[in-house]
Formats: sequence, C-alpha cells, structure tokens
Amino acid sequence: MKKELFKILAKINKAILPSLYKKDPNKLTNIQKAILGYRYWVLTNALD
Repeated sequence: MKKELFKILAKINKAILPSLYKKDPNKLTNIQKAILGYRYWVLTNALD
C-alpha cells in the first residue's frame, strides 16, 4: 500500500514539478532545494 502510494506520487512529481538534475545544488534557491529534497524522498520510498 505504502509503496504504491509513493509510486503514484513519483509519477505526479515527474509530470508537474520541474526537473533540477542538471543544476548546481549550491546555486539553488531555498524553494528549489525543498522541491529537490521532496522529489528525492518520494523517489527513495517508491524504490524500496
């Protein structure tokens, strides 16, 4: 159940949120860092 929820969230994130993988993490704003952290948290929980 939990894994399925995170897989759905990962698909929503991919469709809606911006991709930040080519940007330097040191130059990101605080909002962009929060988005990056949220996407990472959802992805790691979807893969477990």
